[in-house]
Parts: sequence; structure tokens; C-alpha cells
Amino acid sequence: MSDPHTSSLPVIGPQPRPVLNQLPAYAAGKPPVTVPGLTPYKLSSNENPLPPLPGVLEGIASATAVNRYPDTLCTDLRNELAPLLNVPADDIVTGAGSLGALMQVLAAYAGTNDDGVQDEVVYPWRSFEAYPIVVELAGAKSVQVPLTTDGRHDLVAMADAVTQNTSVVILCTPNNPTGPSLRRQEVEEFIASVPKDVLIVVDEAYLEFITDPEAVDGIELYREHLNVLSLRTFSKAHGLANLRIGYTVARPEVTKRLRVAATPFAVSTVAERAALESVRREEEVRLRVKGLVAERERVVEALTRQGWEIPEAQGNFVWLPLGDKAVAFGAAAEKRALAVRVFPGEGVRVSIGEEGGNTRFLELAGEALAKLNAVEA
Repeated sequence: MSDPHTSSLPVIGPQPRPVLNQLPAYAAGKPPVTVPGLTPYKLSSNENPLPPLPGVLEGIASATAVNRYPDTLCTDLRNELAPLLNVPADDIVTGAGSLGALMQVLAAYAGTNDDGVQDEVVYPWRSFEAYPIVVELAGAKSVQVPLTTDGRHDLVAMADAVTQNTSVVILCTPNNPTGPSLRRQEVEEFIASVPKDVLIVVDEAYLEFITDPEAVDGIELYREHLNVLSLRTFSKAHGLANLRIGYTVARPEVTKRLRVAATPFAVSTVAERAALESVRREEEVRLRVKGLVAERERVVEALTRQGWEIPEAQGNFVWLPLGDKAVAFGAAAEKRALAVRVFPGEGVRVSIGEEGGNTRFLELAGEALAKLNAVEA
């Protein structure tokens, strides 16, 4: 008998689902490279550049019972959030960040049915790069609807893309990575044009940074529409990205199914305690966000003065629609100890970070635009 370890025949091991060979790997923002004489700045991930509030850090330090499983329902946090959001605590379901919470939604509402037909999930594109990954891993079919030329959702086209197989629609507001937020009236019109059995997920990861008074609020929509779900996170404004805690707010008919699909113990006691303490310091969080928004406005105003035409920035980032010049811009940023998020062939997203990093980015942006104009002249 031949030795299978030395046989010339190919060894066939466990094979993944075919869809894995078709999906891109999630590309996290890269850290900045070290450049002698320059302070490095990471502007490639939409993180809060500020650490959690001191009281939040104290809460994390006191959460020492890590030998015990966490409360899988995050009861204390939900009871704290409920009056703040003016919703029943039972309508809140937590997850490992807003992405983990979204995966729970898709596990419950999108996949491949008993007859082999895939549910369809409609979402804007370009948008959050994890959408196609988690949709197709759930067994559903991605239906990507191109953005308008100014980086906004094309809600008319999205409504037209809904079919009898559509089970979920995702709206990202503000849209990551382009920046514009959705407005209440346009979303109301969209909801009215979509069948009531389609679940509409309003992804509001950057909600706290929005300054547009007409921007949509997913919680308000959920109160009025049975098929609307609000998706939120503590990763951005609260500065808890590393701890992975987010949540959904939806009607009881939806949340009871989300609890079945939820990953048990997905949110640690440490994460819940941090979120709880941050919620209790909501006013301090708002002040910090106000400072970040002011810095964003400084960046936007400077880019506009330089001559850049960029989409409306309502998140904690700005978008440069550089097209095929995006990779070159990213390389130039790297040489200045700046990490930015490059989408080859499309553009560059730059997160609002520390003031020094933002200023260095603006210097680079001004020089890059001057070169672009010189080439086109």
C-alpha cells in the first residue's frame, strides 16, 4: 500500500463554500509607516482619535469577573439606553459592533430558502465594504445600486431594484466612505415605495456626527414603520471600537427573531460596562463629538478653498473622488507618515484625526490638486 503522505496524487482537503472564492477579504485601515522626523497619524480607519472618557476607563478596569460569561442580553445597558432613546428595552438587541448586529439581522432575514432561491439584499455602492461580504456569507444575493455622482444614495434606483425576492434593504447614513447623509423626506418616500414585507435597515454608525437638520433618524422611522430597523454602534462617537459593541432597535416582531439569530455572549461584560458608563456621560460624549465636527468643518473648508469638489461630509471622514489617481495619493500620504484609506480606481477616504495629522493631510491635498490641475492644463 502506498504511503498517502508521499503519493504523487493530489491531496484534496476540506474545501470552503464556493462563495468564499468570490468575496474580497475585508481590508482594515493600515497603520502609518514610520518616517524619520515625522509623527505618524492613522487616518485610514474611521476611529475616534480620542480615548474613552476617564469614567469609562474606570468602568472597564472594574469589570474583572472575566471568568464568568457575560449577560447575553446586556440587560443593564438596554435598560440605560431605553429611556435615552425613548424606546422599550425589549426592542433593543446588542451585537458585536454594528457589523455583528447586522450579521444577526441577515442571519434572521436573508439567505437561501428551502426552494433554493436566494433572498436579495439591496444596498448602495460604493458603501461600507463589509456589506457584500456579510450578505453573501449569509447565503443571500447582493444587489448593488450605484451612488449618484455626488456620492449620495440613488433611492429611486434602489426602489426600482427591489423585487419579489428582496428581503432586506440597507441604507447607510452618512454613507461610508463618501459622507452624505440621507434626509427624512426622501427616505419616507422610499419606504412608501417598498413592500411592507421588506426589512429596511438604517445603518447609523456615524449618526452623532451629523449636522444636517433635515437628516433622517432611524429611531423616528422605526416608531412609524413596522419594517424599519435602526442599526447603531459605540465604536465611533463613544470611542469604543476595540470593544465591539453595537445594537439594533426594531419592533418586537423583528427583535424576537434577532434574539434567536444572535451569537450568544457576543458582547463581553467589559464592553457592556464601557458602553454603560459612556451612555451615562452622554453630554461629555456630545462635547467631544462637537470638537471633532468642528475639526471636520475646518478640513472641509480648507479643501473647498483649495478647489476640491467633495461630497457633503456628515461623518467623521472626508472623501476625495480621485478615481485612478487614488493609489498615487495613498503612496504620497505614506511618505509623509499618513495612513489613508485608498479605494483603487475610486477615491480616498480620510478620517478626521488629530489636528496635526489633519493639517498635514491638507498640505498634501493642496499639492496633489495643484499637480492634477497642472496635468489637465
